[in-house]
Amino acid sequence: MSRARALDREIARLAFPAFLALVAEPLFLLGDAAVVGHLGTPELAGLGIAGTVVTTVVGLCIFLAYGTTAGVARQIGAGHRDAALAQGLDGLWLAVLLGLPATLLTALAADPLVAVFGASPDVVEPATTYLRVAALGLVPLLLILAGTGVLRGLQDTRTPLVVAVAGNLANLALNVVLVYGAGPVPRLGIAGSALGSVLAQTAMAVALVGVVVRSARREGASLRPHLPGVRAAARAGVPLIVRTLTLRASLLVTTYAVVLTATGTGSTAVPVATHQLAMTLWGFLAYVLDAIAIAAQAITGRFLGAGDLAATRAVTSRMLGWGIVSGVVTGLLLAAASPWLGALFTPDEGVRDALVPVLLVAAVAQPVAGVVFVLDGVLIGAGDGRYLARAGLVVLAGYAPLVLLTSALGAGLPWLWLVFGAVFMGGRLLTLVHRSRGDAWLVAGA
Repeated sequence: MSRARALDREIARLAFPAFLALVAEPLFLLGDAAVVGHLGTPELAGLGIAGTVVTTVVGLCIFLAYGTTAGVARQIGAGHRDAALAQGLDGLWLAVLLGLPATLLTALAADPLVAVFGASPDVVEPATTYLRVAALGLVPLLLILAGTGVLRGLQDTRTPLVVAVAGNLANLALNVVLVYGAGPVPRLGIAGSALGSVLAQTAMAVALVGVVVRSARREGASLRPHLPGVRAAARAGVPLIVRTLTLRASLLVTTYAVVLTATGTGSTAVPVATHQLAMTLWGFLAYVLDAIAIAAQAITGRFLGAGDLAATRAVTSRMLGWGIVSGVVTGLLLAAASPWLGALFTPDEGVRDALVPVLLVAAVAQPVAGVVFVLDGVLIGAGDGRYLARAGLVVLAGYAPLVLLTSALGAGLPWLWLVFGAVFMGGRLLTLVHRSRGDAWLVAGA
């Protein structure tokens, strides 16, 4: 019993600050949605499409956080703090090298990227406007990922929390001022929302990188780019990129299916706006559940780095329990709040009414999501990226045809979300549980 309590305390020490920080992350989009939603339904739908593009680009680079957390944690477990920080700095330089071309390509390709979704003309213009400005925040966003990953690997989840909270407060204030204007600041509309987010993200990146740099200097680690280390970080991230690509592709094909279903109604604004709000709330709850997964990455990496396989198994079992309970609680809360959530984001009665059944479907899938996120974190912490990549491809291959077929048959938004929960999340659950029951992922050493 004392062993279990010790593990619970260790999980809570890392998960609770991570929980608060991860809750703060989707508040960027929630804040944007709340401000932009009162400009009009086309603007909200445009934010949904542009936000999907930005989160896809950033999501493909999530390995900068996840892979860095696992690698740094292994070095900490093995007692090599200087090597841990050197590896972390390699991740920061890789973030810059990836972010610069991503910014250029996203800004220049804003028109064709938005056109891919086939939205109606009233949605295309605000989506393109937002995306061009938001592209300037890609380098800061990638540095935030890498810096957060380093600190988590160092078993520090409190510093990212402080930065996330401060950044979100700044983002909300800047959004209100820049979107609607105040004093000498002109009314910029949806472009102001994107600009406010970029400014807040830049400040967050500067803060996190500064903390990592100071720690590296104390350990005597060189701040210059170490090209072999950067290349090694990039190679290690490839399987996680594939894994993340399959996840983002599943979300993109879901949005595409929603647009196809709504095309016959004349305007895609209401269904796309409804889906945007539902997906934003789903992402919010997913980040809440992911707090335990963040603890799983850091603790699993540290225990495996120290060669303690028994502790790795024990903490995995405890975190699964945490994931199930958290999924049940978030599901019940989402179901209970579903009739009132729409009013927080839009005055459009059509969007509010359409949102309720979708959220009820999403609520049922929350316990499954709790288990999926925990096991995903455990395997990432163990460096089992190749299996996660293969499993992601299998799930995507099964999910994409089914959700597109559902759309082609004219099914409504709740049915599309039912396929999302049953096939996509259910498929992830099966592949992750299967892997966790074996021993192939339990590889010890720094």
